[in-house]
Amino acid sequence: MKKRIFLASPNMSKEGYEQKYVKEAFDTNWVAPLGENVNKFEEEIANYVGIKHAAALTSGTAAIHLALKAANVKKEEIVFVSDLTFSATVNPIIYENATPVFIDSEKDTWNMDPKALEKAFEKYPNPKAVIVVHLYGTPAKIDEIKEICDKHGVTLIEDAAESLGATYKGKQTGTFGKYGIYSFNGNKIITTSGGGMLVSDDEERIAKVRFWSTQAREKARHYEHKEIGYNYRMSNIVAGIGRGQLKVLDERIGQKAEIYNNYKEAFKDIPDIEMEPIPENSKPNHWLSVITLKENSKVKPLDIMIALEKENIESRPVWKPMHMQPVFKDYDFIKVEEEPVSTELFERGVCLPSDTNMTKEDQEVVINIIKNLWK
Repeated sequence: MKKRIFLASPNMSKEGYEQKYVKEAFDTNWVAPLGENVNKFEEEIANYVGIKHAAALTSGTAAIHLALKAANVKKEEIVFVSDLTFSATVNPIIYENATPVFIDSEKDTWNMDPKALEKAFEKYPNPKAVIVVHLYGTPAKIDEIKEICDKHGVTLIEDAAESLGATYKGKQTGTFGKYGIYSFNGNKIITTSGGGMLVSDDEERIAKVRFWSTQAREKARHYEHKEIGYNYRMSNIVAGIGRGQLKVLDERIGQKAEIYNNYKEAFKDIPDIEMEPIPENSKPNHWLSVITLKENSKVKPLDIMIALEKENIESRPVWKPMHMQPVFKDYDFIKVEEEPVSTELFERGVCLPSDTNMTKEDQEVVINIIKNLWK
């Protein structure tokens, strides 16, 4: 069987940082939910992104859920959210029995369109929060989006699950809004196997998130509960993996950029292929390298995915927009363009193998398979 080339797989440090921290947890018998690794991982993430406080949780989804609770989102209240994303961005809105309203993308960054966001405020003047996604590691037009949210006095939550380490005007994604979330799922730029982080400059709210994430247990000798809580706290073992991974994050960002640039150079003579844009003032982390094909291209996205699949190479479509998902069919969708940008990107996009374990020779195999489709 031919060697498997993954879209994005875990990549542990060659120095073994992760094993060191995990071993310390075993040696001290801190394998239960809390311990030094959890505290240190929170501190180290906060320091890396330049924010005051962080809460380590079981997933990025849990972080979004508790961000919504921290923002006091209640039943039937409206939350504006990026349309082009993974359903994990939207599901927590439903957990709180709130109402998502999907906001279309724009073509410069593929992220939430500030013009569509303004249009949404005209239709729904009093949303409780806005969740903006930094798709595939590329920063949204976050200063424009923040300005709109500030003008309307609405809490901004950044879903930076895919964009840890990406910057806009030198500032880390996830730190512009009131709350930012990161994911350490197995396919992310760094991984803890599963896990997430909620960050904020608001010390009181982060303390409350930690409280909720440990079943909302009150400080009493017995088990006392005055609120509903969740089993969302990251374990000390998982946090140890995260601490080791964080040490190689900048290296991984460099590797991801090299992969993106290799594709860009290889496909520059194929007019039908366009790389995901790099917006002005942005430094993406290039979590995934994504291409779109021109509408009249003789080669279609499915042709590429099938050709790669035949050679045991993983790829995937661009996220299917939330307004097209059967589960969310009853919710509103706000767009500016007649043809939704999110729909167009879904229909014409392909996520290419962007694995930091991939060798240059592996990437050449991918490139040649794609190039041959135009011969």
